[in-house]
Amino acid sequence: MHIKLDKKFEVNFNLILEYIAKDKLSASKKFRKDLFELIINLPNNPYKFRKSFYFNDDKIRDMVFKGYTLVYEVDLNNNSIVILNIFNQNKPV
Repeated sequence: MHIKLDKKFEVNFNLILEYIAKDKLSASKKFRKDLFELIINLPNNPYKFRKSFYFNDDKIRDMVFKGYTLVYEVDLNNNSIVILNIFNQNKPV
């Protein structure tokens, strides 16, 4: 399985990193590193995280990470995982 990043995810992720970096650059770098370690391991167990609260589809999952929700889709037809979005749990975009 390979991982694809949706444009919406990339934009929102960069905004989150910029926001964290305003307070502490090293925290932003650690957030990025730790999140991508989880993302890279998704193909090992793509259904590890809960069925999405925001979609009525078993293939779309929610990974909760440090107060943020990362939404991804398991696409078995294309042997891929598509990272759709990331947002603060209290403020869905």
